[in-house]
Amino acid sequence: MDALDEIKDFLACETPDSWIELARQPESLAVLLIDHANCEKKAASTAMTLMFRYVDRTDLLNKMSRLAREELIHFEQVLAIMEDRGVAYEHLSAARYAAGLRNDVRTSEPGKLIDMLIVGAFIEARSCERFAKLAPHLDDELAKFYRSLLKSEGRHYQDYLGLAQEYAGEPVDDRVAHFREVERELVESVDSSPFRFHSGAPV
Repeated sequence: MDALDEIKDFLACETPDSWIELARQPESLAVLLIDHANCEKKAASTAMTLMFRYVDRTDLLNKMSRLAREELIHFEQVLAIMEDRGVAYEHLSAARYAAGLRNDVRTSEPGKLIDMLIVGAFIEARSCERFAKLAPHLDDELAKFYRSLLKSEGRHYQDYLGLAQEYAGEPVDDRVAHFREVERELVESVDSSPFRFHSGAPV
């Protein structure tokens, strides 16, 4: 089983075709690129936050340091594509997705760390799934770029999930199952907020 097949098994659902149809429209492309840049920047920030909060966990520090560097490289790559296409980087409101997942993160340790890592795994897995599903509908340059991200995003998902399992000291199946259902609802339910990279099914 390759990483993408593993990710599809990990997620409870695929991205709805209605989201793909909206994302592939020319008028959505600028928003897609801007929000993708935002996602890469936020992913780096999340990794850095974990590094500052859990300074005594060497494995986490090493994996999150590498992840943050890769996400910032991706951020720079998206910015370069935007510049080539004349897309201005501007403020966008956040999608409901990440906040919706983090609403169920426990507030006390070690549960908080375990849940944050599981949430990270779902965000990376969904990003990877969307890159793969969206790529065939994009122009050659963007399709090639999105496919190039699959390996690293898949590894990020594995890093987050592996750390959650390591630090829990016991099976995390119940927490993974809980967040899998929360994530499915955020992806499949109708989302009346503006189109974003991680938005749900469009109205």
